[in-house]
Amino acid sequence: MENRSLVILGSNRKNSLTEAITRKALLQTEFDMIDLLDHKIAHYSYDGHYPIGDEFEAIISKTLPYNNIIFATPVYWYSMSGVMKVFFDRLTDLITIKKDLGRGLRGKSASMIAVGADAAIPDGFEVPFKHTAAYLGLQYKGCTYYATKSQPNYNK
Repeated sequence: MENRSLVILGSNRKNSLTEAITRKALLQTEFDMIDLLDHKIAHYSYDGHYPIGDEFEAIISKTLPYNNIIFATPVYWYSMSGVMKVFFDRLTDLITIKKDLGRGLRGKSASMIAVGADAAIPDGFEVPFKHTAAYLGLQYKGCTYYATKSQPNYNK
């Protein structure tokens, strides 16, 4: 799977605009997709105990054969979607209780596709992606932002 990319889709609805735009953007790229909505991922727990059926570890295990990981998320209130945030919070497990899985991500590349209504990506949107990639030893390759429409500024 070295030549294929893995998309981790974090839209809060099935058949979303984010998924459609991601598929179109990657038309010339071989990729597989994990839709986070298809999996049960518990919120991060400081004690590392998760309910039976939690699939976070299985998702990470599926990620390891890929050299390029693409996070695709809509922009919700100037940040990643809630489902993507829960996934990112759980990455903490990879530096605490599941270090072996975390080490398996080192040297891979990560990039992002973001879809939002604003004309430009919100200030600071990429920060969690850049810093998380650096912390996990991933090479961050940047973000591609797709604006769906320009919203009026109601503060004027």
